[in-house]
Formats: sequence, structure tokens, C-alpha cells
Amino acid sequence: MGKKLKPTWIWYPGDFEIWQHNKISLRREDRQCIFPPFWKLDNFYISVKFKKELNLEKPEKVSIFADGKYSVGLDRDMSINTDLRDTFIIPEGKHTLMVFAVNQTSIPSIYVEGESFVSDGSWEVSYSNCDWVKVGYWNLNDVNIPPSKFSLPKKEVLPVNVQKRDSSLFVDFGKEIFASIKLTGVSGSGKFTVYYGESVEEAESRDRCVLLDTCVVEECKSTYILPLRAFRYVNIDFDKDVLLGDLSALFEYLPLEYRGNFRCSNQRMNEIWETSRYTLHLNSREFFLDGIKRDGWVWSGDAYQSFLLNYYVFFDKDINKRTLIALRGKDPVTGHINTIMDYTFYWFLSLYDYYLYTGDIEFIEQNYNKMLTLMEFCLNRRNNSGMMEGLPGDWVFIDWADFDKTGEVCAEQILLFRSLQVMSDFSLLLGFEEKSHEFASLANELKSKIVEAFWNSNLGGFVTTRIDGKCSTQITKHANIFAMLFGLCNVSQLESIKKNVLLNDNIQKIKTPYFRFYELAALCELGEQSIVCKEILDYWGGMLDLGATTFWEEYDPSLKGAEHYAMYGSPFEKSLCHAWGASPIYILGRYFLGVKPLTPGYKSFEVKPNLGSLEWIEGTVPAPNGEIYVYMDNSTIKVKHTDYSGVLIFDSKIEPYVSSGKLRKLGENRYELTLDNPGYEYVIKYAKVHK
Repeated sequence: MGKKLKPTWIWYPGDFEIWQHNKISLRREDRQCIFPPFWKLDNFYISVKFKKELNLEKPEKVSIFADGKYSVGLDRDMSINTDLRDTFIIPEGKHTLMVFAVNQTSIPSIYVEGESFVSDGSWEVSYSNCDWVKVGYWNLNDVNIPPSKFSLPKKEVLPVNVQKRDSSLFVDFGKEIFASIKLTGVSGSGKFTVYYGESVEEAESRDRCVLLDTCVVEECKSTYILPLRAFRYVNIDFDKDVLLGDLSALFEYLPLEYRGNFRCSNQRMNEIWETSRYTLHLNSREFFLDGIKRDGWVWSGDAYQSFLLNYYVFFDKDINKRTLIALRGKDPVTGHINTIMDYTFYWFLSLYDYYLYTGDIEFIEQNYNKMLTLMEFCLNRRNNSGMMEGLPGDWVFIDWADFDKTGEVCAEQILLFRSLQVMSDFSLLLGFEEKSHEFASLANELKSKIVEAFWNSNLGGFVTTRIDGKCSTQITKHANIFAMLFGLCNVSQLESIKKNVLLNDNIQKIKTPYFRFYELAALCELGEQSIVCKEILDYWGGMLDLGATTFWEEYDPSLKGAEHYAMYGSPFEKSLCHAWGASPIYILGRYFLGVKPLTPGYKSFEVKPNLGSLEWIEGTVPAPNGEIYVYMDNSTIKVKHTDYSGVLIFDSKIEPYVSSGKLRKLGENRYELTLDNPGYEYVIKYAKVHK
């Protein structure tokens, strides 16, 4: 007897993600007032039809379950079913099984159990009279939990400290969580109000805290489970005739495997890595969110960094795919993703990274047409110079930084250039050679225009903007970092930017963890890991010194006390658990352990470890089919991998000893070792080159 097939719930591709995205996007509140997003939200198709081609050797009993109403068609014979569960016999031979499903409140989906076939990714689906496409599905494999009943798991957690005050309780859960307050044994008459805070000051500020809930005690009800909120502290006021009973929190989370890890000689750095991982995990849910208190939305710029962090700690492909689908939505395109020009370009870059790290070409094929229509939207908005500038309704963000973002912003043109390269690469990959050539020509033409318009040799870098044909003389780090990371610079320009921009104290400093992600990556590309090490310890360590249990949306070391929590003109609007604050995960995995894929899916990879100012580093980087382990101190390197082959690149002032493998000298003090023996631990003895 063969292995029993496992069915799963199936639906029109993208509809589950779009439906969940809508629910999450509309959840945000500010002091009990709804705070919906300001961009277009798409919706799922309420009527779809599923199809499966069968060739049965014998008659087969089939059971169909639906989330919504449905009818079944076998070949040309239609059978209308009003019951949501139906079992029937399909005769032997070749057949076309059709299931029509409708649902106006949640996505129409089906679950099919047969002996030789089940509902899985091999089915096709269509809406209206459109083309048939492969169905969408996730891991919803329980027939009793259809998509309409989906929720993330919860676990009960207890507070670490409860202070009883006059007619109030002040509760500390020890660290930031995303949970529902649960009160049991509540009795009496009157009401109670829960004030939430990511900080003590916020929870104590009844008039200004962002989140609060008020409940009236009902005579027949003793247990109260409040809405999901983000908090560490809660401050509960209650009327004198109300008894609250026991208090806990139902912590909701996405189950993720902690595959990547990092340790080093500096305990402060280890704590930064652990806090970064916890920060990212809290914001990893149905999708990657920006922050769990505010906004709790799916932003493309935030997600771009979360994707890269994910590859170095969880390597969960599904959350990346769900987030990319939700961000893109459906055609027609009527505006930039999240209304932000740069966030549209990050979507293209995110797809490129997804393919590079996972090798999942099927997902690229599924999204290629949406890439085409989104790029067409962008190209149709270029000005007469062939560049992008903000039009009515567009938000040109780049970063929370003080520089003019009107006209042609250099950083935006660089992101468009890189997006065009991505379109060329994917078009060639999928066999559309003419399209590939078209996008490559556009990219090369734009690159020349960017360098000609924005490079200022006297200032030693790229200027920020050009307005009405006149370039500014302002230099900021943003465009120059992008130029370095995305291949616009020659060797002399790289050295100039390093000296005149990145290491120039007179250039405006970056205040957000968001753009420090790019800044530190650029410095590491230049081999400045020692500088980066100090920056991480000072900047992220500074938040730890202030009691942070998760990393923040923004951090300015010059601020004092509760000033740290203010943003957007409000005393507690700053998010103290923000996904982009977790960037040390990527920096330490990519540039200290030094691991990156060279070809899609890690079929070949590079290990280029760098201690920076640390005495030793050790860690594991996840890959699609295993892990890559790296250890380095001042005299020894160890590498072990579980699949495919790679190269180790390192510096040594003497000829190194290697336990196995082919060693090749690349230049003065630089060596390359072939790693082609999975499961073997390579040991290298070397002498550190001091720069």
C-alpha cells in the first residue's frame, strides 16, 4: 500500500494573503479610534472554480469540504450541493473534476480527499472566464480548520511583577510581547480600563498612551479576554466595586525554527544579536510587520530588510512569499506600493533576493506578469529626462532624514536602475530574451544619466537631487550608499565616497536603524568591519542600556528620559519594537560570518569571515538544504556545510595550513579554499593580517 496522500485547503493564488492583509491592515487603533491605511486595499475573488484532471484505474470515493457554498461538476454532469460536506463515487477512466465555490465573507476554498488524489498544489483554479492558474495553498492541512477559522497559536504568559496601587494595578511582563490580556474571576459592578505601554511612562500616561481598552463588568461574565495589543507594561484602573481576579496574557506568535545563530567574544554583541532575533520574531506573523504597536502594517521598505534578516536566522520561505504577495496586491496598478516610490522598487529587489537565497523559480514565474505591470506603471511616470520624480499622490521617503526630496532624487533613480536590472535578469531566466534586452538597455542608459547628472567630483560623491535641470550641492549618505551597494561606482568613486561621505563627520548622520542597515552594509563591503563593530555596540548597545528588550524605530543618543519615546509630534508614538531595528542579524551573518549564496538556492556559496575588532566569532547560517557553520579566531578558521559546494576566502600573512581541500592563492595575503565535501569540518590555520 502506498503512502497516504495528505490534502490541504486550496484557493485562488494570492487571495488568502490579500484577505489576511486586509484584516491586519484594518486592525490599527490610536486611543480606541480606528486608524486605517491610506493606500488601496484589494479584495479576494468571491467566486472561483477549481479543476483537476483525473485518470482512475478503478472507481473512487471522494469527499469534498468547502469554506463557503459549492457545486461539483464531473465532465459535463453538474451536481448542485447545498451541504458543505459531500461524498460521492467517481467511476474509473479519464475525467475532469470541477468544483465551483463562492464565499462573500472569506476566501472560497476547498478541501478534497480521495484515494489516489487530494487537494494540493497540482490543482488549477480560475475566476470569471480568465486563464487557469495553479492554486494557492499554505499549511492549512486540518479539514476542521478552513481559512475562515485560521489564527496563529497562543500561549499563556504570566507577569513578572504586579504592583497594587489605589484602585489600580501596574503590571510588568518583563519584556515586550504581542498578546491579549486575560482576566479571570472578575466580579462586582462598574468598569475597568487597561492602559498599555511599551515603556513605564507610556503605561502611566492615561491621557497620552497609544493603546487602551475599557470594559464594563457584566453580572454573568467572569472572564475577559481583551484585543491583541503590543506592550510590556499594563496599568489597570478599576472602580471600587470591581474585583479583577487573576491576570495573564495570551501571547500570539508565528511558530518559527531558530536555525541561524551567532556568538562571539563580546557578550554585549551577543545580547544585541539575541535581542535582534526576538525583535524580528515578534514582527514575523502572517506577514512581516513594521512594528507590533505602531503601525502593525506591511510596509515594503521594512519588509525588504526583514526578508534579508530572515535568511540568516529562520529561513522561512513562506512568510517571505506571503508578504510579497500581500504587498503587490492585484492589477491594475493605480499607485506605488504603500504610496511610496522607493517602496515599489524594494519589491523588485526583494524578489531578486528571494530567488538568490531560495532558488524558487516557480514563485518568480507566478509573479512575473505582476512585475511587468508594476514596472510599466513606473516607466510611464518618468519625466522628459527619463527619470522618476514624485507626482501627486506619491511619497518619496528614502529615510527620516533632513534633505530635499522634490524633483529628481538621486537615491530613487538608483533604485529604479537596480529594479530594471532585476527585470532584465528575470526576463532572461524565464526565456523572454527580447524583454531582457529591453530592460538591460534601459538600465544601462539610466546608469549613465545618473552618473552624469549627480556625480560631483569636487564634493567627492553623488548629490541628493536635481530640480528643473539644476543639481543641488547637498551630499547625504543615502544616495552614495545605494550607489556603492548597487554597482554604480568605479574604484576611484568608491574610495572617494568612503573618504568624503561615509567616514566624513561633517556629513549628516543617519539616526534610524532603518538606514543604518545600508550604511553598515556599505562599510562592510569596504572591509571596515572594525568600524561597524563599534557602531553596533554603541548604537544598539545604547538602546540596551536604556532597558530595551526589543529594538526601536529610531534612536537618538542625545535625547534624555521619556524624550526617547516621542515621534510624529506625540510623546509615545515611536515604535519600541520595530523590525528594521533587528539589522545586526544580517550584518553579523552576512559580513562577519561572511556567508552568502553565489548562485540561486546556495548551490554554490561563499564564506568570507571577518573578525572586525572581535577576538572570535562562531555561528550557523541556514540554507535551503541545511546549514553552514563558521568559526574564526586570530589563528584558526573552521567551516562545515551540509550540502552543495562553496569557497572560503580569507587573508593570511603566511601560507596557511588546511586540513583538506584545494587551496589557491588569489593575491598578496589572500587565499581561496574549495569547500566541496559536505559534512566535513575544514580546519584552517592562518596568521591574521593586521591592517
